[in-house]
Amino acid sequence: MLEVLRGVVAWFQDPANWRGEEGLVNRLVEHLLLTGTATLFAVLVGLPLAIWLGHIGKGGLLAVNVSNIGRAVPTFAVLLLLSVGPVGTDDLGPYGRAGLATLIALVLFALPPIITNAYVGMREVDADTVQAARGMGMRGGQLLRSVELPLALPLIVTGVRLAVVQVWATATIAALVAGPGLGRIITLGFRRQDVAEVVAGALVVAVFALLLEGLMVLAQRLLDPVARARRTSGPTSSSGEAGGPPTGATADEESARQPAEA
Repeated sequence: MLEVLRGVVAWFQDPANWRGEEGLVNRLVEHLLLTGTATLFAVLVGLPLAIWLGHIGKGGLLAVNVSNIGRAVPTFAVLLLLSVGPVGTDDLGPYGRAGLATLIALVLFALPPIITNAYVGMREVDADTVQAARGMGMRGGQLLRSVELPLALPLIVTGVRLAVVQVWATATIAALVAGPGLGRIITLGFRRQDVAEVVAGALVVAVFALLLEGLMVLAQRLLDPVARARRTSGPTSSSGEAGGPPTGATADEESARQPAEA
C-alpha cells in the first residue's frame, strides 16, 4: 500500500504526465467540457418540459417513467450502441474521439434527475400560496415566474446538482470506447499494468466530484429564496431588538428616578 501511495505521488510529480494530448490537463479539460455540455443540453431539454408539466399539473406519469427508464438502462450500453451504430467514434473537436456518442449518452443519463426534481418541485408548491396569488390577480406566466418557480427552485437546483455529479462520475466510461476524458488515464494505467496511474486517475475524478458537489451545494443555498430572505432579515431583526424600547426593569428604574430628581 505504501508503495502504491509513493507511486501516485511520483506520478503527479512527473511533468510528462501533465503535458500533451494524453496529459492530465488535456484530459481534465475534456472531462469538464463533456460534463458541462451534457448537463447544459439536459437542462435545456428537460427543465422547460418538467416545469411546464408541473405548472399545468399533468404528466406525472411521464416524469416518473423517464426517471425509471433512465435509471434502468445502463449508460455504458447506450454509449456502446451509439459508438458502433450510426454515430460512430469520429472526433468531435475539443471533445475528442467518440465525443458525440459520449455526449448523447451523458445527456440521456442527466435527464432523469433534472426532470423528476423539477416536476416534483413544481407540484409541491403550496396550493394555498398559489390560490392567494391567483386572488391577487396573478395569472399564467406571472404566477409561474413570481410564485411557483421561486418556491420550486431548491428542488430544481437539487436535480441539476445530482445530474452534474452523476455525469462527471459516469463520463469516465467514455474511455472504454476510446472516448475522451479522465477515464483514458485509468484505462491507460490498466493497459500498462501501472497501479499508480490507475489510482491517480481515479483520485482526480473523486476529488473533482467532491469539488463540484460543494460548488453546487453553495449555489443551491445562494439561490434558495427562503434562505436568502432569512439572511436578509436576520441583521435587521437583531438590530431592531438591540435598538428597541427599554426592558421593564429599566423603565421602572427610570420612573423611580424621576420623582427623586423633581
